[in-house]
Amino acid sequence: MGTGLHLAVALEGTGWHPVTPPDDARFTPGYWVDLVREAERGLLDFVTFEDDLGPVGRLDSVLVASRVAPLTSHIGLIPTAVSSFTEPFHLSKAIATLDYLSTGRAGVRVRGSWSNEHARHFGRRTFPETPDGVLPDAAVQDDLVDETADYVEVLRRLWDSWEDDAEIRDVATGRFIDRDKLHYIDFAGNWFSVKGPSITPRPPQGQPPVAVLSHASRIHGLARRSADLVFTTPHSVDDVRSIGAEVQGLHHFADVVVFLGADGKARVEAFEGLWSDALVFGGTAAELADFLLEWHEAGVSGFRLRPAALPDDLVAVTSELVPELQRRGVFRTAYEASTLRGHLGLPRPANRYAA
Repeated sequence: MGTGLHLAVALEGTGWHPVTPPDDARFTPGYWVDLVREAERGLLDFVTFEDDLGPVGRLDSVLVASRVAPLTSHIGLIPTAVSSFTEPFHLSKAIATLDYLSTGRAGVRVRGSWSNEHARHFGRRTFPETPDGVLPDAAVQDDLVDETADYVEVLRRLWDSWEDDAEIRDVATGRFIDRDKLHYIDFAGNWFSVKGPSITPRPPQGQPPVAVLSHASRIHGLARRSADLVFTTPHSVDDVRSIGAEVQGLHHFADVVVFLGADGKARVEAFEGLWSDALVFGGTAAELADFLLEWHEAGVSGFRLRPAALPDDLVAVTSELVPELQRRGVFRTAYEASTLRGHLGLPRPANRYAA
């Protein structure tokens, strides 16, 4: 039995090393199924699927998760959605569908974007131009945070727009839905005006967990307002403590890029000079276990590991790191829940519209 240490992996193409050789296998379903099954073999809480609108060859994260869902049984599946250019109605039914396909293991990571490169794909909005690597002014950032918070609120209301027992399916009377248990959400804000209801019944988890990746206080605030779990990028124990104070009350996962194995340190040295938002770790499974437990004691509830090369570093996580943590009595030896909320210890939320 473990002591509450949570472990996840972030799946990105062929790995998080920016010069990992491309592999066309990433465009096949078997590639993603094998990766997630490997993560499930290691009893991890969940996997996340990265997504972006930039000029990188990739598949749609929600569709990949949906392909993987019926071929796995316990692990949580959290695709990424760029909320600035995706209608909340569409995403709400996509994630609800994923929750049904996975029998309660879906989540979603929402991320905003102020990129005009992204905006040009859609032709509906523009942002102030800024030099590469420079953030827009505070007003633009604040607007994007508020828009993303409203977006998540619409998602949650749409998931609640069907009460759990709204479906009747009474053949004798020809009634499919109890209309008193189907609700308009009537959301009207600065960014969205959505009447609802959803066309998809309430998901098995009620509301699939929502995640945010946060690098700064402004986004920490968004996480507190809207998320169930937050991924952060600390670089020291002091960072862990200071960030933890800002995201208190949330499941706090620290992101770490990992080069695992006896050659891990040498591989990190070759990585030096290449940018990473998250801390980069190289070393053996025992050394990584020491590091994770130090940060866990400092306040993070878990870790979202970013394997530098796939599948090798993922296999090292499941076959070397997980057994090391189990030997130390700090990680589960069997799944104790069948839903993502169950893995995270999150209760199933009550429906806001139910009498």
